[in-house]
Formats: sequence, C-alpha cells, structure tokens
Amino acid sequence: MNRFLSSLCAVAGVLAVASPSMANDRYAQRPPVVVSPDLSAPWVLQLEGAPGIVRQARPQAPRVRYRDPGMGQVRSAPMRPDPTRTAAVRPNRTASRPQINPIYLPQEVDYDGGQKPGTVIIDTRQNFLFLVEGDGKARRYGVGTGKPGFEWAGTHKVSAKREWPDWRPPSEMIARERAKGRYLPTYLAGGIENPLGARALYLGSTLYRIHGTNQPWTIGGAVSSGCIRMRNEDVVDLYDRVTVGTKVVVM
Repeated sequence: MNRFLSSLCAVAGVLAVASPSMANDRYAQRPPVVVSPDLSAPWVLQLEGAPGIVRQARPQAPRVRYRDPGMGQVRSAPMRPDPTRTAAVRPNRTASRPQINPIYLPQEVDYDGGQKPGTVIIDTRQNFLFLVEGDGKARRYGVGTGKPGFEWAGTHKVSAKREWPDWRPPSEMIARERAKGRYLPTYLAGGIENPLGARALYLGSTLYRIHGTNQPWTIGGAVSSGCIRMRNEDVVDLYDRVTVGTKVVVM
C-alpha cells in the first residue's frame, strides 16, 4: 500500500511540473500556413513574365526575308525584336489596368497575298492573326504565340468550336510543370477563370487551339505552349466570323 502511494505521489509531482509547460504550448507561435500550389495551377501557364511581357527573340539568322501575310510584301526582318511591336503592355501610371498596345487591337489592313477570303493566317513572328476578307482587305488581331521551344507552323482546318471551353491539360504538360514544382489540375471547367477564355477554335486533330485568355496583357508575347491566344473580346469576334472547316495557316 505504501509503495502504491509513493508511486502515485511521484506521478502527481511530474504532472505538476509538466502541466504549466503543456498549457503554455497552446500559446506558442505556430508555423506559417502554406497554401497548396494546386490553388494557383490554372494560371501558371500565363503568369511567366507578366505583366509587361515582351516577346523573346527566337533563334534565327541575323536577318530573315519573309512574306508578311498582312501586306503580301517581302520584307527584311532584324533578328532583335522591335519593342514597339512586341510589348503588349504600355505602362501608364494613371491607368488602373494594364494598357494594351494599340497595334494589337483589331483593325482592317490591306492584303494582297494568295489566300482566299475566309482563310485565317497566323504570323507567329509578328504575333498577328489575319482573317482574309474580300477586296484586298484583311481583319487583323493581336495574338500570343508559342514560347521558345514550342513554336510550330502548318496548315489545318477548324475542326470544332466551343464556347467557354473546359480545360484538360495533356499529360506531357502536367509532367513538365510538375518537374518545375508546379501542379496543374487534370480538369478545369469553363468559366472566367479558365485559361482558355471565352471561346476556342480547335485546329485539326492537334492539341492546338485558337482561344481566349484571362491574362490579356500577355497578347503580343511568345507565352504559350503552342496555342494561339487572343483577348476574350477578340476571340468572340473571330468565333462569330469563321465556321468549322475554315482553313488556318500558321507561319
């Protein structure tokens, strides 16, 4: 009996010493809360270098001669990008939002190339999309194109059209971004926060699309994984002007 009472007293003594320390633990400083990168995943493809993104120079010879699809003229282009044509954002301290360079706003231009009216031409060097019209005219829009390593060229037809498309990143993109410590969702429903924006025009059987964006300041830059990016208002306008089967030439 005495041994039991001695043990009980010893335990009570330990608790008496430990209890104040344990009670104070609840007031101790806790480690900071870390937000999962999954919450920002839908936007990571469009945030590199924003705002004020400037299109990077693509590897090429010092000077290149090419045919401008908007004017149908052969020109000599310098290797170094012209900031007056490639800066998608014009700094304006009095503006509450980034200002789009006016050269990337829709406008009608002269066209004397060989494509038929209704054809869509995308100049990935100057970051313009042209919708060929009749009477030697074309409607021109500013676009964002593939970043270095993701450029491509070819001819396809519009195979499908979608309003407020959903987004399913391909497995290669998911793996590529995971290697950088970024985590993409396997599916994101269409909506104002979706990187594909308000409309999408699917090109042939490829994974490439002409689509909108929720980051309009990236227009004019080499920013995508190969898709052609437009402002939402511009892609809606183009969407209403073209049909499934429209020829699309990417240069």
